Amino acid sequence: IWTRQLAGLVSAGLPLERSLTALAEEAEDPRQRELLAHLRAEVNAGSPFARALGAAPREFDDVYRAVVAAGEQSGQLGRVLEKLADDLEERQALKAKLIGAALYPAIVSCVAIVIVVFLVTYVVPQVAQVFAGGKRALPFLTVAMLAISDFIRGWGWLLALAIAGGVGLLVVARRNAATRERLDALFLTFPLVGKLARGYNAARFAGTLAMLAGSGVPILKALQAAAETLSNAAMRADAMDALVQVREGAPLASALAAKKRFPGLLSMFARLGEQTGELPLMLQRAATQLSAEVQRRAMQLATILEPLLIVVMGAMVMLIVLAVLMPIIQLNTWVK
Repeated sequence: IWTRQLAGLVSAGLPLERSLTALAEEAEDPRQRELLAHLRAEVNAGSPFARALGAAPREFDDVYRAVVAAGEQSGQLGRVLEKLADDLEERQALKAKLIGAALYPAIVSCVAIVIVVFLVTYVVPQVAQVFAGGKRALPFLTVAMLAISDFIRGWGWLLALAIAGGVGLLVVARRNAATRERLDALFLTFPLVGKLARGYNAARFAGTLAMLAGSGVPILKALQAAAETLSNAAMRADAMDALVQVREGAPLASALAAKKRFPGLLSMFARLGEQTGELPLMLQRAATQLSAEVQRRAMQLATILEPLLIVVMGAMVMLIVLAVLMPIIQLNTWVK
């Protein structure tokens, strides 16, 4: 929102210093107002806007600063900021759709786990106490459920500790660059989520590269900045290898085609862009198609998971209920 507002003010012909002043006066957050005041002071002192943004790397990453620097050098800061705002909005929209697609299955899974654990650790033992003094054998399903209940009540804390330890070990292992790259490469081979990760990272890479190249950033610098935006370490390593090949004189399309982790669609559009001289436009089209494909796959996955999780949850609850009711039905039969 802030980038869109700044782009509108600059495009309207307002000087950058006055634009920052207007945004600072409208800011309600004291931290944001303080940041804008610092940026305005730096600009008034003669510092380039991109260098002033470097004082807040958490808010303005390398890609943001590179685009702003290209806009300042070309004298088209307003148009470049509009492009940057469009890119930020598209990236945020894609991330929001992915989170929205995964939110419902995650909630259902958590609720299912809580319900099953409660039934197994509280309800099933109550049934065991009722029939503990009986001389007749309990049904097999009830015996199995009682065994599971005893295990969870006796060793559940150890199981939870082992899971927490495994997650902590994974987090520590990912701090090592080589290990993280191997883990991320393995993640990309997973049937469903791996394709989603590939598409999401490729769309982000193509969109960033298109924006930087269209803003006048040199292709090598644009490739490096776009590679650093990739969240998957394996794909980031492939992008850096492609950067080395381009630096040595290879076409961008050939360098990307040699990296099989990137979708073939990206190299195809890059080749068309290099042939027609419209590389930023073709890369943006590739990013748009890849984003649409990621959204379609995410919605398909959510559509499949939602009923599947409900069925699995219902089946587990049904087994627990049967394990509770079968001894009662059996007792009723004995009485008759």
